[in-house]
Amino acid sequence: QVRLVESGGGLVQAGGSLRLTCEASGSIFNIKSMGWHRQAPGKERELVAGIIRDGTTNYADSVKGRFIVSSDNAKHTVYLQMNSLKPEDTAVYYCNVRFTYDTYWGRGTQVTVSS
Repeated sequence: QVRLVESGGGLVQAGGSLRLTCEASGSIFNIKSMGWHRQAPGKERELVAGIIRDGTTNYADSVKGRFIVSSDNAKHTVYLQMNSLKPEDTAVYYCNVRFTYDTYWGRGTQVTVSS
């Protein structure tokens, strides 16, 4: 079993920054990728950013140039540095870890950006 624990969410004013952290623990073998999704009220969950084990990253168009995803493979941890935050970034942010046959999700952390 794999457990994911997210931290770093909170309330911030528009233009501010937050850093999310997600640490995976448990039966961890051969992580393929880690990343972040988000879900705003009344909307579907969407990809924010992901990082493959070799360091290749991908981002949603809405966050390119503002968010940076990174990982520490030895610590099984993924980070999301969020800069120049906008009210439309308000959502619950979920961490995920993908293995060969399974994907695990965290419980989510709330990010609220006030205007």
